Parts: sequence; structure tokens; C-alpha cells
Amino acid sequence: MIGHSQQVHCPNCGHLAERHHIDPDQLVRTQCAACDYLMITCARTGKVIEAHAPGLFAASAC
Repeated sequence: MIGHSQQVHCPNCGHLAERHHIDPDQLVRTQCAACDYLMITCARTGKVIEAHAPGLFAASAC
């Protein structure tokens, strides 16, 4: 199911993380065990499917 994997630096904490390219679904999953970061994007469009980044907060709309 997974096309290929690579090690990258986590954009949240900088530790080594894993990026998995999932071919049948055209998804890219980046996850970090050190800080629990998770980002799943569509490989074709770049749209975010799911995201979890502890310590990062969305800006207030007010």
C-alpha cells in the first residue's frame, strides 16, 4: 500500500520524522514520533486532508 518512505525533519519540532507516500490513494503522510505531529495531504492537489500539530495554534479570527 505504501509507495515509498523517507526521513525528513519535522516542521513542528525539527526531530527526524517519517514521510510516507501512499500510492493508491495519492496521499502523503508526514508524522513525527517525538512531538506527535501529523499531516496528511493529497499528493495531486496539495490540499490538507488531516493535520495535528501540538504547540501550533490557529490565529484568532477576531
